[in-house]
Amino acid sequence: MLTRLDLRGAGDALAARLPRPQAASAPPVAEVQALLAEVRTGGDAALRDLTRRFDGVVIDDLAVPAEELATALASIETELRTALEVAHGNILDYHQAQVGPEVVHKGNGISVSELRRPVDRVGLYVPSAGAPLISTVLMTAVPAKVAGVPGVALCSAPGPDGRVPPGILAAAALAGVDEVYRVGGAQAIAALAYGTDTIPAVDVIVGPGGNRVAQAKREVASTGAVGVPSSFAGPSEVVVVADATTPVEWAAVDVVVQAEHGPDGLAWLVTWDEDIADAVTAAVARLVEASPRRAQIESTLGEGGYAVVVDGPEEAIAVANAIAPEHLELMTADPEALLPLVRSAGAVFCGPWAPASVGDYLAGPSHVLPTYGSARFSSALRVDDFLKHIHVISLDADALAQAGPHVAALATAEGLAAHALSVHLRMETIGPSGPAAGPE
Repeated sequence: MLTRLDLRGAGDALAARLPRPQAASAPPVAEVQALLAEVRTGGDAALRDLTRRFDGVVIDDLAVPAEELATALASIETELRTALEVAHGNILDYHQAQVGPEVVHKGNGISVSELRRPVDRVGLYVPSAGAPLISTVLMTAVPAKVAGVPGVALCSAPGPDGRVPPGILAAAALAGVDEVYRVGGAQAIAALAYGTDTIPAVDVIVGPGGNRVAQAKREVASTGAVGVPSSFAGPSEVVVVADATTPVEWAAVDVVVQAEHGPDGLAWLVTWDEDIADAVTAAVARLVEASPRRAQIESTLGEGGYAVVVDGPEEAIAVANAIAPEHLELMTADPEALLPLVRSAGAVFCGPWAPASVGDYLAGPSHVLPTYGSARFSSALRVDDFLKHIHVISLDADALAQAGPHVAALATAEGLAAHALSVHLRMETIGPSGPAAGPE
């Protein structure tokens, strides 16, 4: 079930010997481009046709009425509503803590301040075909709302009854989502990016998805149609680092957890204890055989499931850094000792009592995390992903008198005469006692 990799003694060649799925190996570029073009030219009619083709349902109204959201929230089971409210509170508190005072910097007479302005509209993509990701609603909508985005729209594929799953609608109501549309897949990304008669275009699109959705976001972002955070939020990933103290069944289930999401993901165990590698591999096989999502798990583990044996803790973290996984679990006797070695991961979970599933639902940070190695240069979804930072620069005459010669020297070196002239003209009006005359 888990392919064994023995990397003991690999030394500096360790990273080069690591297999992993590559997002660029076979991206559905042509297929996605055709879908995007179809929606861009066909609008609402194309969305209905694509929903019939891909989701097998015929829908009339793309928009979900607001009262349907309110009804869903009022009708859900008490246990689920309480869980949603706890998760919402934790996520809200965490993201509110990210909002600090606006930056003001002064030096050499130059004042630089920073305006933070939310984008006007955000599109949330919430997968629902494989499993209705209720939690993703909160994980995307809450940071957008904290940022102050005035218009938050959500797209999710309809089920066989033509409706968006009620749990998603309930979470949308709780989080204050403004609009919900029953459309999924790459066609939803196209609608959010380009706009249709029913779905107004947005400025930023966030949310996880499969290969088509991830590629669609890349395509629309590459043309400047819409902003997409730099992380690649694709199929789910986990690397579990274990030692002789790790409870075998706990490590095994945590390897399986992220594989539940389906194909193209990654689920690795990394250890320097061969007995643990054997025991966890056997436990994973037992769990998979009994799982109601056996097909999805086997699909992931068949291509991206590995049990890696290394020389020691440092080599284990070197493997993790090379993979740069979405989720990194340090299920060792002293996980905090390994933290200084971690350089690339979407989220780190320390100790046996901190499974990634807690982060998936209610720890506070968004579970929209970088995958396919994009944790090397990007991070979890944050409030800043919905904000524009606009700097404001102010100088008086004395400050320009000091800065002007340096500006002119740099502009002249670059061959940009007008840049130099813009400060020379102002400096000519500045005498020993200040400017002769200010601008009219």
